[in-house]
Amino acid sequence: MAITYLKKASKTPETESAHAQQVVSEMLARIETEGEAAVRDYAHKLDKWQGPILVTPEDMEARESEVPAQVKEDIAFAVEQVRTFALAQRDSVRDFQMTMPSGLVTGQKWVPCNVAGCYVPTGRYAHIASAVMSVATAKAAGVGTVIACSTPFRGGAMHPYVLYAMRAAGADIIMTLGGVQAIATMAYGLFTDKPADVIVGPGNKFVAEAKRTLFGKVGIDVFAGPSEIGILADKTADAEIVAVDLVGQAEHGHESPAWLFTDDRALAEKVMARVPELIATLPEPAREAADAAWRDYGEVVLCDTREELVQVSDEYASEHLEVHCADLDWWMANLTNYGSLFVGEETTVAYGDKCSGPNHILPTKYAARYSAGLSVHKFLKPLTWQQADHEASKELAIRTARISRLEGMEAHARTADVRLAKYYPGHNFDLGAPVESV
Repeated sequence: MAITYLKKASKTPETESAHAQQVVSEMLARIETEGEAAVRDYAHKLDKWQGPILVTPEDMEARESEVPAQVKEDIAFAVEQVRTFALAQRDSVRDFQMTMPSGLVTGQKWVPCNVAGCYVPTGRYAHIASAVMSVATAKAAGVGTVIACSTPFRGGAMHPYVLYAMRAAGADIIMTLGGVQAIATMAYGLFTDKPADVIVGPGNKFVAEAKRTLFGKVGIDVFAGPSEIGILADKTADAEIVAVDLVGQAEHGHESPAWLFTDDRALAEKVMARVPELIATLPEPAREAADAAWRDYGEVVLCDTREELVQVSDEYASEHLEVHCADLDWWMANLTNYGSLFVGEETTVAYGDKCSGPNHILPTKYAARYSAGLSVHKFLKPLTWQQADHEASKELAIRTARISRLEGMEAHARTADVRLAKYYPGHNFDLGAPVESV
């Protein structure tokens, strides 16, 4: 097997993580102790925001005039696409009831979480689509209360387009709040008295670390890091489109990896020459972000065969994976690790980022090896249940008593004994030897 790195990253996503962990730990400890006062202080210091945290319906109505008709139409299109896909996901799982061989009646029912927190970043860019992806999916799952948070935009109120998108997607409560303080607020139920059961949405390394730290107290969507793109390309690929798509994701931020996996050296060299040229034409702050991302995290990997390309791609487990190759069905059948797959040059990660339908909140940092992106399933719990009549209970009780005593768990065994004694008085069952004290 021959794998050659024509360009190797000088940094990894873990390079900057230690500082984030320290900052987040200190902030969460203070917010847990001081509550809303600490949140307001962080909002002022970090985002220059001293206005109200909760956005009232009257505020939403007033700010709707700031949203042009075409923007409203585009947001409505995106909401419908995402909602349609999410509802299809919901329909793909079902409740069921069945009778076991023992006679026990069992079942499963899908129950939505009561409260979901949706974080929408608004730092370098106003992430309209992130509001749609998280909120619309939670509502499609049937979540009763969806709380959405987004950062004050450049020291002012929330970006009007983000606010409108949250409302259009169905958010029940909206807060002008960003960063670690927003994640903590949703987790602890500050300002709303509704602690979130699950918190979802992308964000910077501090937001990602806050979600990771709070996991367990609340559920989260994915262990997220900076946005990633991997592109598989062979000799049939268009080098210009490949280069443009790599740059299209690199503008997310300074730490966003962009990877090209190919078996064609000529294509690789064309792309490597073209990417810096494309970055140079970007406006700021995208130019600075994409330049740093490509310089520090960009990689170009050359392989001999498509089987090697699949192996390398699966090892990277890219958040977004594009396939610009012949025989697309073969790649669909053989690739296993990715957050979301974009098959053929006719689609691109940007479609998925903005409005195509499948969710853009996806696993990064190799997590696609064992997890998937945000879906209605993240907001649903497959709850099981069981019910027995006396006859079914008899068979289960006998087996439970014996197994429990073999394990040394006498109290468990007695919960079976008492039922047999009630339902079948006078019967002698082989219930195992009682557990002796040690």
